Amino acid sequence: MMKTQITTGTATREGTAEDNADAAKVHILADGTVGVAVIDGIGHGPHTSRTVPLLAETAARISARRGPLAGLLTAAELIADPGADGEEADAVAVAARAFPDDDVLVVSWTGDARAYGWTGEHLELYTDDHTVGAQLRANGVALEIARGHDNWLRTSLARATVGTVYTAGIRDRLVILTSDGVHDQVAIEKMEVLVREHAEDPQALADALVAAAEADDEGYRDDATVVVVKV
Repeated sequence: MMKTQITTGTATREGTAEDNADAAKVHILADGTVGVAVIDGIGHGPHTSRTVPLLAETAARISARRGPLAGLLTAAELIADPGADGEEADAVAVAARAFPDDDVLVVSWTGDARAYGWTGEHLELYTDDHTVGAQLRANGVALEIARGHDNWLRTSLARATVGTVYTAGIRDRLVILTSDGVHDQVAIEKMEVLVREHAEDPQALADALVAAAEADDEGYRDDATVVVVKV
């Protein structure tokens, strides 16, 4: 029996800050199992930009072998100690594993990195942001008040535990993992237009999504990173 083919695309684009604190990685096992990760470093600077690619590599490799929960918890161990200088990197993250012959892609996340699935008609968000703003909205606080707390993280990769890394299963055949430089700076309507245009080409879709990120009213544009998985 022929195994289902899994194709992927990755893209990252440096923002207007001093360096790129995002990273993405895809790892494929001998049997075709795919592990992927998007890591969004908190803050900027050489320390973070050096460490984040290591976190992405670790999370993707372990996700392929042991699942995305293990992938993120293993990556978390690399930065759990603040280090001798007290300035160890921290990040938010989303990781996933896809088996060639399974109709469910499993995704795990911590912080405000996201996973979307393309239903064929619209993008479905399968993750919830671990931010104070999201928690306030879930508890009925007025949107204009909650919006002011969207940058306050309730958890992060360095503090990740089994209880703070959430997991979901996605049956959609096209899954998109994003850093907030994409989903905060590209309107969902624009994202859906790009998915319709590039749904058959994961790499073209990843490139288009990061290119679509626009600066805010103050001229700031965050690092933007995407992994696309197509089964």
